[in-house]
Amino acid sequence: MMRGAALVAIAAAIGNLLQGWDNATIAGSVLYIKREFKLQTEPTIEGLTVAMSLIGATVITTFSGPVSDSVGRRPMLIISSVLYFLSGLVMLWSPNVYVLLIARLLDGFGIGLAVTLVPVYISETAPPEIRGLLNTLPQFTGCVGMFLSYCMVFGMSLMDSPSWRLMLGVLSIPSIVYFGLTVFYLPESPRWLVSKGRMVEAKRVLQGLRGREDVSGEMALLVEGLGGGGGASIEEYIIGPANELSDNEQAPEKDQIRLYGAEEGVSWIAKPVTGQSTLGLVSRYGSMANQSTSLIDPTVTLFGSIHENLGDMGGRRSMLFSTFGSMFNMGDQGNNKKENEDVESLREGTDGSGVDSDDNLRSPLLSRQDTDVENPASNAIEQVSGMDIGGGWQLAYKVSEGKGEDSNRKGGGGLKRIYLHQENTTGSRRGSVLSLVGGDAQVESECVHASALVSQSALPSKDLISQFSGEIEKVKPSAIAKGPGLADLFDPGVKHALVVGVGIQILQQFSGINGVLYYTPQILEQAGVGVLLSNLGIRPDSASFLISGVTTLLMLPSIGVAMRLMDIAGRRSLLLSTLPVLLLSLIVLVLGNIINMGSVVHAVISTVSVVVYFCCFVMGFGPIPNILCAEIFPTRARGVCIAICALTFWIGDIIVTYSLPVMLTSIGLQGVFGIYAVVCALAWIFVFLKVPETKGMPLEVITEFFAVGAKQGEPGA
Repeated sequence: MMRGAALVAIAAAIGNLLQGWDNATIAGSVLYIKREFKLQTEPTIEGLTVAMSLIGATVITTFSGPVSDSVGRRPMLIISSVLYFLSGLVMLWSPNVYVLLIARLLDGFGIGLAVTLVPVYISETAPPEIRGLLNTLPQFTGCVGMFLSYCMVFGMSLMDSPSWRLMLGVLSIPSIVYFGLTVFYLPESPRWLVSKGRMVEAKRVLQGLRGREDVSGEMALLVEGLGGGGGASIEEYIIGPANELSDNEQAPEKDQIRLYGAEEGVSWIAKPVTGQSTLGLVSRYGSMANQSTSLIDPTVTLFGSIHENLGDMGGRRSMLFSTFGSMFNMGDQGNNKKENEDVESLREGTDGSGVDSDDNLRSPLLSRQDTDVENPASNAIEQVSGMDIGGGWQLAYKVSEGKGEDSNRKGGGGLKRIYLHQENTTGSRRGSVLSLVGGDAQVESECVHASALVSQSALPSKDLISQFSGEIEKVKPSAIAKGPGLADLFDPGVKHALVVGVGIQILQQFSGINGVLYYTPQILEQAGVGVLLSNLGIRPDSASFLISGVTTLLMLPSIGVAMRLMDIAGRRSLLLSTLPVLLLSLIVLVLGNIINMGSVVHAVISTVSVVVYFCCFVMGFGPIPNILCAEIFPTRARGVCIAICALTFWIGDIIVTYSLPVMLTSIGLQGVFGIYAVVCALAWIFVFLKVPETKGMPLEVITEFFAVGAKQGEPGA
């Protein structure tokens, strides 16, 4: 199931490998560029040699999101590879410094497109269970690119007359590989295809990514992601065998929702919990443990409570719901000659002859004749169908009170979508338990709990539901969702997510990574590494490249650990656990520059602090901001919002990089690290109060919860 998505993510992440390669190469070649063009007396031109790529990335980022929404993610990645290739050729030629500056600008365009869109592309193609792991790949490949580049630059620096043109021009070779992958291997994002009404292509891409034919549930999810999900609310259901619930729970018949199991003769009924359930309390007042802590964002407590209720089941398929049939099995029902009679038989769990029929139990649970839309109250039991959408979540539909499509559009009734997830509870309201034996669900209890996020469906008519496994081209998103626009930015859920995305990007840039990178060669020189390499006959410039390469190499195991933990511990947990270590490392560096410890002790302590800082940064604050920004925005506004967050990233990068020399002159190294330490402390507070946990959740569910959280955070809510 995961292989197709993993290979696609690896191929897309080559764009970040090229970014890392370029960053290291320009850092190594600028020394030789200065010598050839005699830039020692022209610091502005020297600075522009490095800065032009940042300027190019910033400029292209302004347009990348909206343009990718129009033409697609894949074409933009292809353009990125072409820009990498052209910039490499021009840098290889570069007869003068001004041509070199143009080449660096083209290179920045390629970098900006890759850094902005690769995380978006991976998020939109990856299954929820491993989305965090796959979206850490850009960080990993970026470091691999830096390491390989430093190795190349180090080897070339040992020559009598190193060629900076060759150093920079080599970029064209891996960019050809990236171009081939983007053109001949990478598919278009299925979410983008659905947003443009290209349903057949989207389904084919999803089938390739997931390695299975039945992707009807996820196709329905992508369509639902285009709508606004009006009137979203959190509910809780008790689900159990039909006979047990009907006999023991005296709820009105109209509140019952029947679900049929895939096993022969098994059916289920879901009933809303009418009392003050745990999840219901959370949706109204926040976490039970944090009701008095009003500073914590309601969205954070809401997401946290969901994960607490799901426990270790988050990210895995619900054992209860794995027995439900799909409502999108219409294509398999070739023997259903008389649909009306079959639906009535389905409700009784028989084939019409009094014999239990497995075929009927696998039939669509919401058919065109299942429920009278014009008079839903006449149906004692609402018909619902569960479908797996990843991460243990199920998508279900029900017809609620209201009349037809008009009521559906107004939000008063019609078709409702339900995102369901079985809670990690040990029993029903009467103390029953769900026994899992040998990995198979053996239900010994009467009922279990399920969390439900209920909102208005994006589908204007339930008649469209049957088309997902049939004539899918008949589902027209243009009829159910408007195109992207600036108005979407003022949606409460989107504004809420933008605060999180922009805030964490700003704090990441000012948390000290550029300053520590700048200071690393000096620290390692003090540790005696330079003297040792000099005794081996290695020139100072070559020694600097080697030291930088070794430093980069140390990051790779830490990124590997982060890839493993990203979908287990989660994004929020990794940030909250690594930021204090970053803070401590910076405090040690500040003290090391204030207190006279002796050269040897100072060098050892500083070296250890820098290594610990790097390792923890690439485990948390390095990859997670981009991962979160690619997850928390709805499909209709994702491109624009990603562009805003990426623009924040690049502007922050420019400010920090070019303010560092001024700050070093004015307040010294200890002052710079002191400011970075304060930012890390503020970042921890921001994450604790504002950043929710998104692991193992489908993108559409995440954005829906942001909408609910924003609603709960409104005054008077």
